[in-house]
Amino acid sequence: MKRFLIGSTLLFIIVAFKADKAAYRIFDAKGKESSYEKLLKEAKEADVVLFGELHDNPICHWLQMELSKDLFEAKKNNLVLGAEMFEADDQIVVNEYLAGRISEKTFKDECKLWPNFPGDYKPLLDFAKKNKLPFVATNIPRRYANMVYSKGIVMLDSIDAEAKKWICPLPMKYDGNLKCYKDIVSSAGGHGGDNLPKSQAIKDATMAHFILKNWSKGKSFLHYNGSYHSNNHESIEWYLKQEKPDLKVFTIASAEQSNMDTLAKESIGLGNYILCTPETMTKTR
Repeated sequence: MKRFLIGSTLLFIIVAFKADKAAYRIFDAKGKESSYEKLLKEAKEADVVLFGELHDNPICHWLQMELSKDLFEAKKNNLVLGAEMFEADDQIVVNEYLAGRISEKTFKDECKLWPNFPGDYKPLLDFAKKNKLPFVATNIPRRYANMVYSKGIVMLDSIDAEAKKWICPLPMKYDGNLKCYKDIVSSAGGHGGDNLPKSQAIKDATMAHFILKNWSKGKSFLHYNGSYHSNNHESIEWYLKQEKPDLKVFTIASAEQSNMDTLAKESIGLGNYILCTPETMTKTR
């Protein structure tokens, strides 16, 4: 009877384990299931880590924090953080907040923040503040990206010299044959012409510019951005490599699927590792 009870208990545990629903899975570039430990090991060896998130996915934000903590444990003050979600002309405000010179209220009043800043990006900024790490606002001010979309990139030549400090050097390199930009044109059905993909490219180029400006040999730069800004080793990474071909860039892509048993074909190769979460995952906004 005792043996029967033990066997029944083990069977119950096994069945219950198989019934668990995974909150996420990690796959390598070839679509083979992998682990956070392997991802972390490779991230530690990179000069720049591009963490491509889905902006409203809580698992992405949770893993960003975990990776930040683990890289800080390994790199200490040689770690630099930065994000798409902060525009370059807000860098002074970010620095003043990190240094404790202004209150949180003043920071929120002065900085152009995304709606999901409180739960998703403030913890990362406060992590930098607590550990005295630099946090770089890498994105182009939105008004200039909008200018490229509505009037063409040539209009940036006319802006004030002081304003040009907040964008990548001009003229900007651009390859319209990259998949990331061809896909934008395709999804828009040609609407916006070349201005649409170039308004995206100016963001990628500017983020790459400020990453390199704040990185030096021996440092590790962890950058948070939308996955589409680093998928397929294009976009930001393409611009990074234009300036520093030997730079060790490591990318994490994010994808959602209805079934996570295997990685969808279209997600294979999106990054060095792909963070896969269920389509039904709760959203942060």
